[in-house]
Amino acid sequence: MDLVEVLPDRLHMLRFPIGQAYLWQDGDALTLVDAGQATSAPEIESAIRSLGRTPARLERIVLTHCHRDHVGAAGELSARWGARVLAHRLDAPVIRGERPVPEPVLLDWELPLYAHGLTVPEAPPTPVDGEVEDGDALGFGDGAYVVHAPGHTDGSIGVHLPRHGVLFTGDCVAAVGPPILGVFNVDRARAVASFRRLAALAPATACFGHGDPLTEGTAAALAAAAAAV
Repeated sequence: MDLVEVLPDRLHMLRFPIGQAYLWQDGDALTLVDAGQATSAPEIESAIRSLGRTPARLERIVLTHCHRDHVGAAGELSARWGARVLAHRLDAPVIRGERPVPEPVLLDWELPLYAHGLTVPEAPPTPVDGEVEDGDALGFGDGAYVVHAPGHTDGSIGVHLPRHGVLFTGDCVAAVGPPILGVFNVDRARAVASFRRLAALAPATACFGHGDPLTEGTAAALAAAAAAV
């Protein structure tokens, strides 16, 4: 795992072989957006300590959706440190193991990528402490709130921090060079609409589920990509 600073003293990316999570700091209080794969807890804890923080200050884990490379270590971290796990109401039953992970409608070129993604260990059933909806306040980042962004999964969300100009897109948007529509969608038309909604927020910094964050020319790049999709 690589630890990459995105915004000094505020935001770091935790990059895994497949996918990534993000650590936000409000002073000593910590929030994790997504949680890597099921074996990632020790690496995440080590990353937190390397920043001079303690995992005991991890207050919440916000899951952008129900896929294994995002839910992964959430349950273990929550059990160890008491962090609350938050997820959208529509994906929460999947995260808890009460419903199966929804099958995407794959394009032909996505098939080998999807097979590679399945090499990530399955996430264990994970308790969800809070089910969120569009517009809900999340209690960190000076006003972070939920942006429902269905299409990748029914309960996919973005997380917007307007005071800081930061947007976490989950897998609705990816970055392989310029931003693109994320892959493996259950409903591509809804995913496109969600992409355009997220782009309209015009963030200064965009953090994707896959691909490096954008910190320069972000709003213009997202707007152009959304118009072209």
